Amino acid sequence: MHATRLPRLHLITDTREDPGPRSGSQAPPRGPLAVAAAALKAGARLVQVRPEDHYTDRAALDLAAALAELCAEHDALCIVNDRVHIAQAVGAHGVHLGADDLPVDVARRILPAAAVIGGTCREPEAARAARRAGATYLGVGPVWSTGTKTGLPDPIGLDGLAAVCEAVDLPVIAIGGITAARVAACREAGAHGVAVVGAVSGADDPGRATAEILEAVGEW
Repeated sequence: MHATRLPRLHLITDTREDPGPRSGSQAPPRGPLAVAAAALKAGARLVQVRPEDHYTDRAALDLAAALAELCAEHDALCIVNDRVHIAQAVGAHGVHLGADDLPVDVARRILPAAAVIGGTCREPEAARAARRAGATYLGVGPVWSTGTKTGLPDPIGLDGLAAVCEAVDLPVIAIGGITAARVAACREAGAHGVAVVGAVSGADDPGRATAEILEAVGEW
C-alpha cells in the first residue's frame, strides 16, 4: 500500500483486563468496541485489533469480527495484531507483527497479495530487514514511555524515530506515549503517522480526542 493511502492515525484497541478509570474520571473504562465506534465516527480510518494474551482465540475472533464489521460501516481499515489466523478468519485488511510473531515474509506468503502488513522495529537495520521481508509500513517505538503495554524496551526518543525514518522509504507509524501535543514532533522527525491507545481509550470523550489527533496529524 502506498504511503499516501495508509491512514495517518492508527487506533489500537485497549483490551487489558483492567485498564482502570479514565484520567480525571470516576467512570468505568469503556470497552474497545465503544471506543472504536466513537473514534470511527470522529473520522479515524484504521483500527488495529490488539487482543491481549488473556484473550482466547475465540474471544479474539469475536472481537475482531465485530470490529471488522464496524470498520466496514465506516469504510475504514481493520488490522489484527499478532494473530494472522484471526485476520484471515474475519477478512481483515491485514496484520501487525511484533518480534515474537510470525515473520513478515511468512505472513506475506500466507495472506493475500494486497494485505497490509506492519512490522515492529526500533532501529534502522531492523527497519531495512522488515522492508526486504515485504512490510507495508513500520510501527516504530516506543518513542516515549507508556503504561498501556508491559515489558517494552526503553523509549527510543525522537532521535531514534528519525533514524528509522531516514533508513527506509516505508511509512513509519510512531507509537508509545503519543498524545495530540506530541504528534507534530513525530511528523517533524519523519513519521507518516501515529498509533495511539491510551490517548483515545483513556479520554473522557474518545471522539473528541480522536478529532484532536486527526487534526494534529493532518488528516482532518
